[in-house]
Amino acid sequence: MKSRSVTFCGRVVAIVLMCLPTIVRAVTLEFPGNADLRAEIVEPIGSYAMPVGAWEQGTMPILTGEGEVTRQAWRIDAGRLTALQILLPLRDQLRDGGFEVVFSCETEGCGGFDFRFALDVIPAPDMHVDLGDFQYLAARRDSDAGSELVSLLVSRSSSAGFVQVTRVGPPSGAAIAETSAPDLRATVAAPAGDFAEALERDGHVILPDLTFETGSAQLDDGPYESLQTLADYLAAHPARLVALVGHTDSEGSLEGNIALSKRRAGSVLERLVSDYGVTRAQLQAEGMGFLSPVRANLTAEGREANRRVEVILISTE
Repeated sequence: MKSRSVTFCGRVVAIVLMCLPTIVRAVTLEFPGNADLRAEIVEPIGSYAMPVGAWEQGTMPILTGEGEVTRQAWRIDAGRLTALQILLPLRDQLRDGGFEVVFSCETEGCGGFDFRFALDVIPAPDMHVDLGDFQYLAARRDSDAGSELVSLLVSRSSSAGFVQVTRVGPPSGAAIAETSAPDLRATVAAPAGDFAEALERDGHVILPDLTFETGSAQLDDGPYESLQTLADYLAAHPARLVALVGHTDSEGSLEGNIALSKRRAGSVLERLVSDYGVTRAQLQAEGMGFLSPVRANLTAEGREANRRVEVILISTE
């Protein structure tokens, strides 16, 4: 593989060797509770050539780091969560930890097949990469102890998400990732075949294909697969009652957003009754405004995720 090497500075090796006894506070990425660490490889002294640009004409730019090299492969039971949706909260944690994102790309924008096979990837089945659907991110943080590089490679199979985390830098003395965040399945809708199981197990499911622009309660014409799935469930369980709960991003006042979120839920209720034949008595509409976000409202992606309608099972039978 031909590569263009971009080094940190002439003092990198000296810094790493001089600081080997020093334990630095490395960023600890929080994975959801339904994530499973499948493999971990630690080299006390090694190097990592981290891609920081797309593969083009047989080459790609890299940053070379030396020190402790850690590679982890994670599997996430993530339902229909996309690779990008898996990546975003990890990216935000890196930024919160003082890292600068120096490069990010998606599949063909990375260089496709050539980019993927230029990476040192933990072998399957511990790590899975779909050549037609992956996300990559490279980040860097400088401190008095030296420079840290962290890269994330995210993809998914038909049933799960996969993340490889690679870090190089001064010895951290701690894991680079752990399971302590909420279960990601609570933030996405289950596939149609698992809808009833998810709703009855967790008590709520997001309707993922409904979209609302900021300030609007208007639902597009559809059709919507999630509404058909909900209608089928209610038809099969005529004694069950559900609440449709609207949520907004944080733009605007709380009072206005609560009213808007309830109107959004109401528009979904009317669509279920008029187009999908659901009995009105099985439905009610409520609004939470911006009081129950699933993502931080600091980014456009987070605000979009927060504009949603959830189904809440309220039957006690």
